[in-house]
Amino acid sequence: MERYRIRNLYVYGFRSRDELIDFAVQEKKILVAINAEKILKNEEKLVQLINNNIGYPDGIGAVKALKQKGFKKAIKIPGVELWLDIIRKKYKEKTFYIIGSTQDVIENCYRKLHSDFPGIRILGYHSGYFNEQEKLKLKEDLIKLKPEIVFVAMGSPKQEYFMEELLYSHPALYMGLGGSYDVYTGKVKRAPKFFVSLGLEWLYRLLKQPTRIKRQIVLIKFFLLLLFRKL
Repeated sequence: MERYRIRNLYVYGFRSRDELIDFAVQEKKILVAINAEKILKNEEKLVQLINNNIGYPDGIGAVKALKQKGFKKAIKIPGVELWLDIIRKKYKEKTFYIIGSTQDVIENCYRKLHSDFPGIRILGYHSGYFNEQEKLKLKEDLIKLKPEIVFVAMGSPKQEYFMEELLYSHPALYMGLGGSYDVYTGKVKRAPKFFVSLGLEWLYRLLKQPTRIKRQIVLIKFFLLLLFRKL
């Protein structure tokens, strides 16, 4: 599978979600969603983590950058959809463990997954809040139960660093989900299809949360670098 360098990051080019899923399940690494913000984030530890694992184009900025680098068939693969695609394709043959969000949300997520995917084997779950002793117990749980796919929703880059820590203890496919459990359980609404189809989810979130403006300013810098081929 070919990777493309975008600034300091190596991002994989995938022609379809199925191609990504089959590759990721085989590799047993960490799936990291790549967007404009991550591409411009100058954090050496995070860059190294991404380059050692599987960065995939979650945002429209990453897709445009991949196309500029020569991968014309690049597609956007939103993480909020991808984790459910993985379950849909693999739930009859793989085992799972889910981590993240609040206790209420993770419990609702556990129940809803069982309802939506009858027969799914979720070996355990834990909220995204724990002390050092509870974290040690969680690691021991993974080692003992040996889930093949682990989803972690704690926000980036916290979830990536935590997954890297877990990977050392228990090899599996890990994927960071941000706020995906909240969307899946209905606690948070995703952008309407109109915004999604145009690659404008970031605009919808900004309209709903104007305080995100400082984070979104990075998009201006990103598209200027893209325009002048400086990525």
